[in-house]
Amino acid sequence: MVAEIEVPTCVTATKSIDMDLPKKDEANEKFIVKYRQQLYDLSEFMHKHPGGINTLKGLNRTDMTARFMKAPPHSDAAMYLMKEYKIDSNVAAHNTKQSFAGTDQQDTRQRPRETEDKNNNQLDESMEHLVDWSKAMLPQIANITNCYDEWVHKPVDRPLRLFGPWYLEMCTKTPWWLVPTFWIPVIFQCARQEFSSAWQDDSQLLVLTGYLLFGVLLWTLLEYTLHRWVFHVKLRSNSGPFLCTFHFMIHGLHHKVPFDPMRLVFPPLPGAVLATIIYTPLSYVLLHPRVVLSGALLGYLCYDMMHYYLHYGNPSARAFIHMKRYHFHHHFSHQTSGYGISSPLWDVVFNTRIRLRKLRYQLRWT
Repeated sequence: MVAEIEVPTCVTATKSIDMDLPKKDEANEKFIVKYRQQLYDLSEFMHKHPGGINTLKGLNRTDMTARFMKAPPHSDAAMYLMKEYKIDSNVAAHNTKQSFAGTDQQDTRQRPRETEDKNNNQLDESMEHLVDWSKAMLPQIANITNCYDEWVHKPVDRPLRLFGPWYLEMCTKTPWWLVPTFWIPVIFQCARQEFSSAWQDDSQLLVLTGYLLFGVLLWTLLEYTLHRWVFHVKLRSNSGPFLCTFHFMIHGLHHKVPFDPMRLVFPPLPGAVLATIIYTPLSYVLLHPRVVLSGALLGYLCYDMMHYYLHYGNPSARAFIHMKRYHFHHHFSHQTSGYGISSPLWDVVFNTRIRLRKLRYQLRWT
């Protein structure tokens, strides 16, 4: 089992605090915080914050250094992500002339440097000089194979272009609504014929429903298997350009840019190809293979929609809040565990579960 640590975020608080700014200023001003004499603009990050937007309340235009250091340790990935919101030094020099409420400089000076290091509050050195973010990323992966595994698991929040030609790049971006639009008719068509013939036979209808549910369960195992042993294939410094490039294309880019809304669901066309490859041999050994397929596709559809919702939704139900925290822990702290997204079942079976500690307050993201 994996011990749970605090939600890996750039800024964390122990309790919800009301904003000091008036409502009008809150809507119009940028959300700027000070950490170790450096300013960070969190305006675009607030609603993506893995720890919830309410953990940032009360921090606008304050020096958060001491409060940040008193929080539970942040993961290396979270500290690396923090650099994305650092304000340019020239802009920062201008802004430091403004007053910041609740400055914590004295508390910072009183805290030994070694304590800060142990609390993991040091910003990692950037590795983004290894690639050119203004160019297509996929052809560049072959040039960084010796440090690819470290680089790809250091997240950033910026646009990423995968291919150079526009027609290839267009195929890598998928709006969430396209997935149910494509797959719901397919699922219905796969199950329609057999369910129609059994509609008047209760026993046969029960059998087919069982096969449908078996298909859903089969998907959860397939989801875990693909995520753990294919999407997170073990990479080394000598893995080679082909394996690193393949990994980046199918899953690495999602860990590198986890907040890209157009790359959170699987494009239907390659999904259909993959489904055909998996279904063809199974169709020879399964009873009612089309019903099992419809169940597996239904499980996949729920998974893809859930994955998007966990990144950009504002869950209020306890179960979904837990799932969102669980998935963000996989991204920012436990990238070698927590492979289940739609279900934690196989994480329990294969002993890769992430244990989350209880929250003392309700998280929200809007």
